[in-house]
Amino acid sequence: MKVSPARVWRARGSRYRLEGSRCRDCGFTFYPPKPACPKCGSRNVERVQLPPRGRVVTWAVQYTVPEGFRSRAPIVAAIIELENGVRVLGTIVDVDPSEIRDGMTVEAQLRRVAEDGDEGLIVYGLKFVPAPRG
Repeated sequence: MKVSPARVWRARGSRYRLEGSRCRDCGFTFYPPKPACPKCGSRNVERVQLPPRGRVVTWAVQYTVPEGFRSRAPIVAAIIELENGVRVLGTIVDVDPSEIRDGMTVEAQLRRVAEDGDEGLIVYGLKFVPAPRG
């Protein structure tokens, strides 16, 4: 797999810090960040930091995964509603898939996502883990 350092650099805000966008005209907050509001079409948007905690809305477990990701199987993809109501698609790790439930509280953590060979670029990104109780 060839990973482009420039592409990784351009996506660093949403990939490493869970940044989204907020429309200054209608107030809609969305993820991933885009140059225009998907609700009203305004280009008057600003980057905002999204909360790292949320709850699982729905999820799917993928047992058959593409080459290069087989060591990570099964992969749990979930739609997570963050504390401010923004929904994001993310991967849930560090939990048995049978233990995931609707409404389960999770939080974003920076994790290794991919490697470009033994001596290539290592790509990091956000994955979700069960939030500590308390």
